[in-house]
Amino acid sequence: MTTKLELAPASAGKRLGAAVLDWLGPFAVLATTFAIGIAGITQTRRNGFIVYDTGLLVLLGSIGLGVTVVYTFVLLGLEAKSGNTIGNQLMGIRSADSDGYAPGAGVVFVRGILTGGLLLLGSIVAVIFSALGLIGLLLWIALPLMFLGVVWAVLVVVSSAWDKNGKLRGWQDKAAKSLVFDVNAGRNPVTTGGIQGPYSFAPMDLPPVQPVASPVPSSQAPGVPHESKVQVPGQTTAAHASPAPAVQPSHDPNQWRPPSAPFAPTSAQAPSGSPSPAPAPAPSPAPPSTVIPQAPVAHAQAPAASPQPVTIAPQDTLAATAHPDDDVERTQMRPGVARAQAVLRIRIDDGQDVQLGGSVLLGRNPAPQPGEFVEQLLPVADPGRSISKTHLHLRVDGDGVWVTDRNSTNGSAVTTPDGLQTRLNPGEASFVRPGSTVHFGDRSFHLGQA
Repeated sequence: MTTKLELAPASAGKRLGAAVLDWLGPFAVLATTFAIGIAGITQTRRNGFIVYDTGLLVLLGSIGLGVTVVYTFVLLGLEAKSGNTIGNQLMGIRSADSDGYAPGAGVVFVRGILTGGLLLLGSIVAVIFSALGLIGLLLWIALPLMFLGVVWAVLVVVSSAWDKNGKLRGWQDKAAKSLVFDVNAGRNPVTTGGIQGPYSFAPMDLPPVQPVASPVPSSQAPGVPHESKVQVPGQTTAAHASPAPAVQPSHDPNQWRPPSAPFAPTSAQAPSGSPSPAPAPAPSPAPPSTVIPQAPVAHAQAPAASPQPVTIAPQDTLAATAHPDDDVERTQMRPGVARAQAVLRIRIDDGQDVQLGGSVLLGRNPAPQPGEFVEQLLPVADPGRSISKTHLHLRVDGDGVWVTDRNSTNGSAVTTPDGLQTRLNPGEASFVRPGSTVHFGDRSFHLGQA
């Protein structure tokens, strides 16, 4: 199913055709009532004066004018709410405000007064002269004024033909700041999100767009088995990713050790048959301390069949040395050393260089969905309209960015530094690392670190 994305200004011919279809009925009513009323005028001579009986003209003219006024209000009210009228519907055009939405009462009123004000004035003058019996003024002023009103209305309607800006606006459009579009040749902005377009020009067979939250990656790196914990009496042992018969001691000099004391299990037994080291002199008395070894490294070799217990330290010492996230197996940081947060920037192909922070919506005119919170809205100029209004959702996470395509029309893709290109699935977040290029529509940006 194809979707019309471009906007097409209504031609002067279609504008005139719609106006004729809209006002042919009221004009016929006015012409008929005034013609019958004028034909029904009688004259009598009283006291040497000729007196004209215009009662029938006043009656019929008032009826015709009243019907026209009611019809005018109904028609203009319909146009104000939808940009549509009887003539617009038949000719395939729609009027709109300067943003492409339904014009509203103010815009329609200005357009109507400028277009048909002279004709309306002529009709009112004709009724007044008829009521006063001023037939001469009726024939020489009111009727010519109504004729000039018709000519003026035609000129105003077709004045867009002389607009140097692509025949986009007529005189009434410039005064009311309105636009008229051909919905048969292009998109109807009133029902598709205005001039900027809808949230996404996604094909109609796609499911409705739902708010997508980029997933939070696990602190465990891909391909690395989950850490194991030494069982401590009174505590639950964490699940092991894969069984191991024994854990070899680490010889890494940079391995973090608790600040309280070196690891020295008091009750660990050496394997059978192994020589026992000579006892060392006892240090000065100190409160017993608990040491929780860092997985996957252990500091004592023990048989796999039975994990060795360790001494439990006092509660205050344990609180000072244990990390509050030990229960979720989060790797502890070296005391006093904060992890440096990567500063990520994107360089768009139009020259924009933007530092990312938190979550970002990127597109031609990005806007969050109801209830959605984002920290940055990043509009990208796109005269060719190859990108959607809200095309991408970016969320900074550590040293990379989660990128989600928001069901855009022309899609998105990622090219990694080694040249591998992958198309993004709509609504699914993909993790992009610095050095990669993200393509969206005909545009692209490069992700780097500051």
